[in-house]
Parts: sequence; structure tokens; C-alpha cells
Amino acid sequence: MKKVFVRSGIRYDYLLQDKDRTFFKEMVQHHISGQLKVAPEHCVSSVLDYMGKPHFDVFEKFWRQYQRYNDSQGKEQYLVPYLMSSHPGCTLEDAVALAEMLHRVGRQPEQVQDFYPTPGTRSTCMYYTGIDPRDLSEVYVARDPYDKALQRALLQWARPDKRRLVIEALEKAGRTDLIGYSKHCLIRPQKGEKYFGKQPEQEKAPTKRGGENRNDRKRSDDRHGNDRRRSASAERSGDSRRHGNSGQKGKMSPKKKAAFAKKRAK
Repeated sequence: MKKVFVRSGIRYDYLLQDKDRTFFKEMVQHHISGQLKVAPEHCVSSVLDYMGKPHFDVFEKFWRQYQRYNDSQGKEQYLVPYLMSSHPGCTLEDAVALAEMLHRVGRQPEQVQDFYPTPGTRSTCMYYTGIDPRDLSEVYVARDPYDKALQRALLQWARPDKRRLVIEALEKAGRTDLIGYSKHCLIRPQKGEKYFGKQPEQEKAPTKRGGENRNDRKRSDDRHGNDRRRSASAERSGDSRRHGNSGQKGKMSPKKKAAFAKKRAK
């Protein structure tokens, strides 16, 4: 045997408890063949509690440490997370939250494991009874094939064949804000769809001086200026009429007066 590779099965939460990082460093340096598969399963704390898994911040800590060791050794080795949909306790809203997290970190999983009950596990007990055996509280369980398909589709939102289900899932969860053209949106509307042309709400211009913005002030100043000019014109016209000079804009020059008098004399 010349080489041993670790492809999956690492309990990253246990690995982080080891204060001596020798095993971690040796594994990254010599025993990973391109990628390592780990199983955070989900990112929502309540779902992870039903699974009996550590919270997502533990996985993030492991992820950062894994990247540091690879960078320090000049290696390009990837971390591939296993994800699960429709586990007992996982609602459609939880699936949306997981999809948002994956989108935010730029991950598009090719494979997603749908929950399948196996004998002798606490998760299977919750699946069939709808009760958490630890405290006898009720647990939401997605048993309908359609509900399970919606959750699975959300985790693979970028796949064209899942598009219709993703839109239906976002509508059912009341999260149509994730259908649009903003960078946080999961789905970009296509021509012919009812969300096509939907634009994000535009930000309002900053307001000053009692909530009046710059454009409003300019329009108001223009109106006031026009009013002042009209008022001044009306006053001049009134003065002219009072002096018996209606319609005459100004006094006749001496030259014009002489020419007019000469013309009348003829």
C-alpha cells in the first residue's frame, strides 16, 4: 500500500476538539485526493438539533481551518458538504434559509440527500410519530412527495429542471422577494413568466430641510420665481393703466415726437 486517502466520514466537530492539530495538518498535506466530503447537513440550528448535529458555526470554523492549512501548503483541495432535505423538523422556510446561505457563499450542490427513514434511529421515530421522543413535543414532518420535492428543489435552485418547483416553493413560503434581479435573488425571471420585468424598489433620494429633497426644492423655487415675475408684470400693467397709458410699454423719444408732429402738420 503506497497511499491512503480520506474521502469522507470525518467528524469535524471531534477533530476541532483535538488541541494537537498534527492529525489535521497531516491529513490535509498527504491524505486528501482533491476533495474531502463532510456532512454539516443543514444550517438552521433548530433542524440541526433534531438531527443531533453540531450547529453550523462549528462547520464554518472547520471550513476556515481547512482552507488555511491548504493555503499554507500551496494546495487546492475542496470541501464538499453533504446536505439533507425534508428531515423531521425541517420546514419549507428552513429549506429557503439553507438555499439563501448556499447562494450567499456561492455553492450550488449537485447532489442533495432527501431524508429516508432507517430503522432504529431517533429521526425515524420522529418521522413516523411526529413526536420528538426526548420531550414528547410535536415535530413537523414533510411526508407528502410534493412537499419533499419543494424542499429538495430549493437546495438545487440553479438547475433548470427544478425551476418551476423553486418558484412554487418560494410562493408557498411567502418569499417571492427572492425572485427578481437583485444579487440576493435565487431566481431571475424569464420572459413569459409572471415575475418578468419585476424591478427592485428604488431607493428614495436623501431628504434635507424638513424632508424636502433637492429636486422638490428646485421645482418649488421655480414656481415661486414665476409667481414673482407674474406679480411684477401685473403691477407694471396696473400702473400704466392708472396713468392713462394702457398698452404703451414706454415713453416716446424726442426724435420720434418731432417726426410724429411733422407728419400731423402736413
